[in-house]
Amino acid sequence: MDPDLPVVRLCVAGMQAEAEGRAERALELFQRAWEAAADDYEACIAAHYLARQQLTPEETLRWNRECLDRADRVGDARVQAFYPSLYVNMAHAHQQLGQPAPAHTYFVRAAQRVADASEGQYGDWNRFAIVEGLRRTGAAAGDTYGEGGATGVDALPQPLEEELDARLRELFSRWCARADLKALGLTLPAYLGYLGTDQDRTRLRSALHMVHAARWLPDDEQAALETVIGAAALGAGN
Repeated sequence: MDPDLPVVRLCVAGMQAEAEGRAERALELFQRAWEAAADDYEACIAAHYLARQQLTPEETLRWNRECLDRADRVGDARVQAFYPSLYVNMAHAHQQLGQPAPAHTYFVRAAQRVADASEGQYGDWNRFAIVEGLRRTGAAAGDTYGEGGATGVDALPQPLEEELDARLRELFSRWCARADLKALGLTLPAYLGYLGTDQDRTRLRSALHMVHAARWLPDDEQAALETVIGAAALGAGN
């Protein structure tokens, strides 16, 4: 986003007010951004921040829907990276209203667009939210994580297979027990945000390989990690 846009400057000021605990001032600034929006792109940005300061889940959903609608109207590269977060926000709003089926549908859509999110902490946050959301809403929506069904979507990514997941959890448990922060820091973001796409498999395998290549683990853990890295489930294209 262009930091020189008046709408963006107002939203940045609103976020600063949020961080300082001044919710009313934040809402005022976000409302001013909405009123200053010159096109759908700027309205999309302002609506996103307005949704953060609503007092009821109904209003939160309304502004998140407005944000998504405006992004759809823009329909170009400027909003491409927004979509994972927009769908996550819609899902959370439906969760707050006790509506697991539409919430699950939006988490599925977010999963399908997660590759559009920027890399780094923002992308990791989206992945964490999607994985957790799919798990929380799948059963209640009459669906399961990794299948279509109630969502009407057949291409939902698959979670890690159970045996491989169990092996990784055992390693994580041992690293936690001795506070091996290096191993945990390198691998947990890729594990917690795993959605089963080729990109996810590559991220997880690369993170595990970095720990293995450093060779600071005990011999038995080195061997266990080598087995995990060589698992067919982490091969690209599976």
